[in-house]
Amino acid sequence: MADSLPNINFGFDDLRESMARFTDRFDEFIAKGRKRVLEEKNQFRINVAELQEDQRMKAKDIEILTQKSSHHAAALAAQEAETADMQSAIAAIAHQRDQHAQHRDHLRSEIATYNKQISQRKAAQAQHAKEMESQSRLNTPELDFWETYLGLRIEGAGQADRLKFVFTNVDEREWDNETWFELDTSKREYSVVGCRPKVEDSDVEACLERLNESRDIGPFLKGMREVFSRAMK
Repeated sequence: MADSLPNINFGFDDLRESMARFTDRFDEFIAKGRKRVLEEKNQFRINVAELQEDQRMKAKDIEILTQKSSHHAAALAAQEAETADMQSAIAAIAHQRDQHAQHRDHLRSEIATYNKQISQRKAAQAQHAKEMESQSRLNTPELDFWETYLGLRIEGAGQADRLKFVFTNVDEREWDNETWFELDTSKREYSVVGCRPKVEDSDVEACLERLNESRDIGPFLKGMREVFSRAMK
């Protein structure tokens, strides 16, 4: 009877083989997936490490650039300060130069003025010397008469342009008493700068006025002797 039962083949062997092949493929897929995930994870870590290193290098570069920028800014500030100091020094030197130029021009002007005055004085002195020489030739005989007979003595007064005229025989009470005056010839207009005894200024001025007009010493001495003679009375 058993031989009469139909032979039923459910295909378990094929199913088992198919499942085994599926399992192998699935395991292989899982293994590849794990491997890929691990590789991607490792690559991600590598990429992150590279990014961190790149950021660190960039941060370092930024720090270096910041330091360089600070140093450059400090150098520029120092250069600007030095430039300002140099400009200030140049301005001070230019001011001193202008002052020296003004002082030089002022000195040149003063020198020119002094040279002109010196030339004028030399000309005046030359003219005065010429007049004195001419007058001395005329006055010598008369001065000899005054010195010999009227008690006149001419002395130096301690200065080149001053003469002291001393008279005796003026005081009728005492012939040896001396009267004198000092004549200043340093200027074009002569002047009396001292006398003894004290006399009236107007009388002296009158004698000087005639002398400065005529340059004749004889009448001047005569006039001064008369002034002293009136004062002694």
